[in-house]
Amino acid sequence: MEFLKQHIKPGVVYRRSDLEFYSLAVDRDLGRLVKDGVLFKLRQGIYYAPKKSKFGMVPPDDPDMVAKFLKDDTFLLVSPNSYNSLRLGLTQLYNTTWVYNHKRHGEFKLNGKNFLFKLKSGFPETVTTEFLVVDLLDSLDELAEDSNKVIESFKKNISRFDINELIKMSVNYGSGTTRKLILKTVRNQRLIYA
Repeated sequence: MEFLKQHIKPGVVYRRSDLEFYSLAVDRDLGRLVKDGVLFKLRQGIYYAPKKSKFGMVPPDDPDMVAKFLKDDTFLLVSPNSYNSLRLGLTQLYNTTWVYNHKRHGEFKLNGKNFLFKLKSGFPETVTTEFLVVDLLDSLDELAEDSNKVIESFKKNISRFDINELIKMSVNYGSGTTRKLILKTVRNQRLIYA
């Protein structure tokens, strides 16, 4: 077990398979390390080596947990709470994070947090304001907001966003309905000419 402990670094999320080469009885040793507080079990087969700060244990980073869960680095974390930052009149708060990815679908708990994994054919590497607008318009039916009010607010405030980037995000990642709404709004407000 000492050999296994030497390969565990504080602040790192591990899969069981990451550690099995360092132990002859990995399940027994992992159970003992969890009991001793060296590891914290996040979910079946996923462990976190706690990192301590002067304020207590530092929780694992969401991207690290999700990457280990998916066995993949290709995903995008989106919090529906981020839509509130667009200043389009949204007020609801949500206790889940959406994970756009190519592998898993469904709701899972990791370290007591709710993650809704959504299969998407495409998504950017990082969340931008304009992507958030497109994603909000695509996701209205999943939110506890008045869709018509959100759409009207978007139309009134569209000039606050980078129009070229908004169009690009809608073409690359938006649904047909969202693309049409954005293009029609842009044209009606003469933000571009076509």
